[in-house]
Amino acid sequence: MDCAMMRAAFHWLALGMLICIAAQCRSGDKAPDGDVLPEVPDYRLASQWLVDDRWAPADVFYIISTETGDYALPGGTICHYADTYSDSTRLPMQAEMVGVDTLISGALNFYSPYYRQCSLQSFAGDSTAMRLDVATGDVRRAFKHYLEHFNQGRPFVLAGFSQGAMIALQLLSEMDDATYGRLVAVYALGCTITPQMAAASPRIKAATGPDDTGVTICYNSVRDTGCAIMGKGNAFAINPVNWHTDATPASLVTVPSPLLPPAGQSLDSLSVHLDPATRLLLVDGVTGTDYVLPLIGKEGCYHSREIWFYRNQLRNNIALRTARFMQAKPR
Repeated sequence: MDCAMMRAAFHWLALGMLICIAAQCRSGDKAPDGDVLPEVPDYRLASQWLVDDRWAPADVFYIISTETGDYALPGGTICHYADTYSDSTRLPMQAEMVGVDTLISGALNFYSPYYRQCSLQSFAGDSTAMRLDVATGDVRRAFKHYLEHFNQGRPFVLAGFSQGAMIALQLLSEMDDATYGRLVAVYALGCTITPQMAAASPRIKAATGPDDTGVTICYNSVRDTGCAIMGKGNAFAINPVNWHTDATPASLVTVPSPLLPPAGQSLDSLSVHLDPATRLLLVDGVTGTDYVLPLIGKEGCYHSREIWFYRNQLRNNIALRTARFMQAKPR
């Protein structure tokens, strides 16, 4: 992907990422009364997927964050869900898929389903949990199709960001033994994992280092604890720069913004460490200001940069955990 394409992809990624603060995915997929639902995705159709088959021995199954806002249907009714058959809502989703695949998949195969994600505005009301049911139901069906028709028994990484991370945790909680036995790790980025959630699901196990497997990786980046709009009270977290779970600091040099040409930017030298009390990831040294999300953003909350800041570390870590998993499994 060239720089222009990358900037376009992450323009949508930055605009669309949503905060799942209080919502928890549930087992059904019933919409609130009065909601108009787009057509159900048919995961037998290639159009309902972004797939990059690299003939690798392991996969990444990625669930995108929110790329959809409320929009008016003919007649004026407001729809709160992405239409996976409409270019107007598909294109932002595709941009995130392509961008994330480019940044973190490395040599692994990449599978990402379009789904009827709920809109950013949904998270300002009381219908969040039920609207997430629709999104979760779609991804649940997509994951089943992936396992039955695409995966062919390979090890896989399950990854999701924000709304996608919450859905990934639900899939993890529902996973049968055979499927869990092929799981390298879960990357649930930019979400809250409460102690209650962790206690309710024995599948949710905290990553404690750079190469343990069958575990969940989670973190939330902020300038200071007062900037957080989610992630406080997480059951666990890990620093994706040094893969420590204590306050050991790590240094990171990065291009600050994915939205601007790299040649025109000075590099940021960041210091990154976990706050043991809140399990938030404290990041010092960010110079950019274009990270603040619309509607729900807050200065000093780096939610929109959870993948971008740590892209190289995530890509290398996915490769490392996959290698360790494959070394440990009998042929």
